[in-house]
Amino acid sequence: MRKFILALILVTFNQSSALANKQIVAEQWALELSETLEKNAFKPIGNTVFSFLFWDLYKSKLLTTSKQFPLQSEDDKLLYEIEYFKAISAKSLVEKTVEQWQHLGYEGSRYEPYLNKLQRIWPDINPGDKLTFVMNNSNSAFYHNKRLVGVMGDIEFGPLFLDIWLSEKTSEPELRKELLGRK
Repeated sequence: MRKFILALILVTFNQSSALANKQIVAEQWALELSETLEKNAFKPIGNTVFSFLFWDLYKSKLLTTSKQFPLQSEDDKLLYEIEYFKAISAKSLVEKTVEQWQHLGYEGSRYEPYLNKLQRIWPDINPGDKLTFVMNNSNSAFYHNKRLVGVMGDIEFGPLFLDIWLSEKTSEPELRKELLGRK
C-alpha cells in the first residue's frame, strides 16, 4: 500500500510538472510573439463591424502570417483583433462568450474548463480598447491594448474561441463572410 501511495504521488507530481512546463513554454511563446505583433508580420484576411440595431459595438479583423485560413503550419500564426466602441465589463464578455458557445451547440464540458481563467485575464473594456487574440496550432494568448494579459496553453482553446465568429454555425454569418474575405 505504501508503494502504491508513493507511486500515486510521483505520478501526480509528474503530471503537475508537465502542465507547469507546458504553461511556461506557452508563456514564453506569447512574450516572443509580442515582437511579431510590433513588426506587422500579419497579413489581412478580412474585417467587419458588428452592429446591434443602430449601434456599432465593435470592429474586428482577422489576419494570419501566411494570409491563409485555416492555419497551414506550426509556424503560421493567426491574429483576431476586436476594437470596442462601447464599454463592456469582463463579466459580460465571459457571459457573451458562453452564450455564443451555447448557440454553437457546444457542451459545457468543452468550454467550462476555460471560464475561470477568462474571468481572471479579461479586463473591463472601455471604448477604444483593443482585445487581441493570437494563436498558432498549439498555443494562444490574449493582449489588451498590446499588453499580454493571459496565455491559454491548450491546443483545444484557440479553435473553440474562434468558432464564435468563424464556425459555419456562427450566430453572425455575414460577419463570418467578411472576416474570411468572402464579401
